[in-house]
Amino acid sequence: MKTKKISAGHVINYILLSILAFVCIYPFINVLAYSVSGYNAVLSGRVTFYPIDFNLEAYKQILGKTQIWMAMKNTVVVTILGTLLSLVLTILAAFSLSRKDLPGRSFLTGFILFTMYFSGGMIPTFLTVKSLGLFDTVFALFVPQSINVFNFIVMRTFFKNIPESLEEAARIDGASYMKVLINIILPLSVPIIATMGLFYAVGYWNTYFDALIYIQKPELYTLQLTLRSLLFGEVLNNSGANVEGIGTQVMSQSLKMATVAVSTVPILVVYPWLQKYFVKGVMLGSVKG
Repeated sequence: MKTKKISAGHVINYILLSILAFVCIYPFINVLAYSVSGYNAVLSGRVTFYPIDFNLEAYKQILGKTQIWMAMKNTVVVTILGTLLSLVLTILAAFSLSRKDLPGRSFLTGFILFTMYFSGGMIPTFLTVKSLGLFDTVFALFVPQSINVFNFIVMRTFFKNIPESLEEAARIDGASYMKVLINIILPLSVPIIATMGLFYAVGYWNTYFDALIYIQKPELYTLQLTLRSLLFGEVLNNSGANVEGIGTQVMSQSLKMATVAVSTVPILVVYPWLQKYFVKGVMLGSVKG
């Protein structure tokens, strides 16, 4: 049997990629280790890859608060509704503007691209959201930013790369544009739809600033905003120079790491299910302009 030779270039690539993977993964491992380590281990800085004096006190404090579960529910609702709305609007806009026979297609595309570089600003946007009656509602967290221009461009390019003969054959058989979209375009566009769905879901899950300026009711806080509020409250209460105070300060450090884990792990669980579509969707949607 012939053995495959490994060149020096391959070895260097493997080493560089391994170092890069380590740099990317280490912060997550360190965060998880800190979040479940004991007070003295965190205080002495001995925590690296694995927990020392394992305990779950930080997670008990975080997950034992009803605000966390309420915020988790709000974040899930915003993520699901926002992702669905964004996908529907992006698909409709991308499909329409990918048709060569659409009058004013270039103008409309340029108009949309204009918003990618210039915006009305934070205050006009806030006033618009308030005038529409969206202020202090969950709709303010996904309706104003329901379409991302970059995602629209990638999806439009993907639709343009689908052979026109498929649509022409369907149109000859009497299919409407909507039927062409539903029965032909969408089944062929699963990779790009999954990829854009992941982009939108991650964005809505991590939304923080929008909730900070549009939401006042605590019962509508998202997970990111609630964790920030809880953590800020813990830090403010951590004053004192005695031994008990030092222990509380170390617990605050563990709380920081636990909050990062609580807000990060759920969205990481979703990624493996969409990974097989990710590279294919991005590459196919960005080959041609």
